[in-house]
Amino acid sequence: MSNTNTSVLSPCLRNCCLNDDLTCLGCFRSLDEIKEWTVVDIHRRRIILQNAQQRRAVYQALGEGSRAASA
Repeated sequence: MSNTNTSVLSPCLRNCCLNDDLTCLGCFRSLDEIKEWTVVDIHRRRIILQNAQQRRAVYQALGEGSRAASA
């Protein structure tokens, strides 16, 4: 049995918009992570999801900081 099944679902929100770093502002995966998603195993998918979660947290923290500074 293949370890590249769908037990770890894609975080894609179908709201793709890449920033200057080629990171999707919908799911926060890098373009390379998006391209490799369908061919990697469950372990790599979990790492991709962790990376995306960290990027989202940084993005949100920076967004909160810039809103507070402009208020």
